[in-house]
Amino acid sequence: MSTIAFPIGNGPGRYPETPPVPQTKGVAVAKTEAIQRPEAGTELFEGDKVFEDIQAKEGESAYTFMHTVPYEGSVGLVNLLTTTRVLRKGFKTSLILYGPGVLMASASRGFPKVGDEAFPGHMAINNQIKTLLSEGGKVYACRFAAGALYGMPENFLLEGVKPFHPLDVLDSALTAWREKAFQLNTWTL
Repeated sequence: MSTIAFPIGNGPGRYPETPPVPQTKGVAVAKTEAIQRPEAGTELFEGDKVFEDIQAKEGESAYTFMHTVPYEGSVGLVNLLTTTRVLRKGFKTSLILYGPGVLMASASRGFPKVGDEAFPGHMAINNQIKTLLSEGGKVYACRFAAGALYGMPENFLLEGVKPFHPLDVLDSALTAWREKAFQLNTWTL
């Protein structure tokens, strides 16, 4: 075991000796025995909800607008899961994909073959969009972003995803506003 010293103050003797730190292959590893790891099944947090469990009233709608790069972080998947929760609360739900968000609806994803999941979760975005569609949600993808920006023809979109004109990005937002709909907006680079 070796000793690690931390500077304290400015004068002589500013590196007092500290207790030995265990070494693993030449790298110091912090370890504590003061806090024990909880056993599986141990409840760590209380599950009390703070807000009312809102359910849609007749005719209420929700729109999720996503301008996000799929798989570059958790934003896309988390917002798809949230959009699915909103749908299950009874809202007439529309997902608007534009900019790089259209790539989330690609039907040509997979490895080594289209549709194959290379590792668990690899197809999570596609699967969540399929779930949203199968449960009655509507999914739209900007054909300008798909074709002009990413070279993705419309027939490469997942079955059930409706391509739309780029001017519909604004008009879908105005439609949501006019309907007084709940809106979830994600804009990432």
